[in-house]
Amino acid sequence: MAGETVITVVGNLTADPEMRYTGSGVPFASFTIASTPRTFDRQTNEWKDGEALFLRATVWREFAEHVANSLTKGTRVIARGNLRQRSYDDKDGQRRTSYELDVDEIGPSLRYATAQVTRSQSRGQGGGFGGGQPSGQSDWGRPAGQSNDNPWGNSGGSGNSSQGGGFGSGFDDEQPF
Repeated sequence: MAGETVITVVGNLTADPEMRYTGSGVPFASFTIASTPRTFDRQTNEWKDGEALFLRATVWREFAEHVANSLTKGTRVIARGNLRQRSYDDKDGQRRTSYELDVDEIGPSLRYATAQVTRSQSRGQGGGFGGGQPSGQSDWGRPAGQSNDNPWGNSGGSGNSSQGGGFGSGFDDEQPF
């Protein structure tokens, strides 16, 4: 949609994502990202934390389940999404405004950590790597030799991989020619 305010935030989760459901049963997960700027003070020769930004974030549907199963309190994340402004009246009748992030993409930051990625089975929601294949039939991320239609899967290759090597196998950088 035109005119959206897209931002990227790097910060830490303040709590585990909270999984909930709408009245019609649509899953969503909500969480808060704390982003704290750090600057180096040359006079004291030390790092100083600035004022933290606490940004409420939401993800929807199967994406929400992935986030709730993958991220935990304290995890440093990189999140990208649309910034939303919401106005409401508080319990004292005062008009308030909050800013929230409707997350499009999120993942752990690998700056100070490592991560193991596991490809989930698609539920046929579209937008995945399955091409025109039925749900759960994608070859993406599958080692060579486990697909009948992978022309590189059975090539001996000249690589060092114990998985058969070859270009496209995902285990070796050696090209088969």
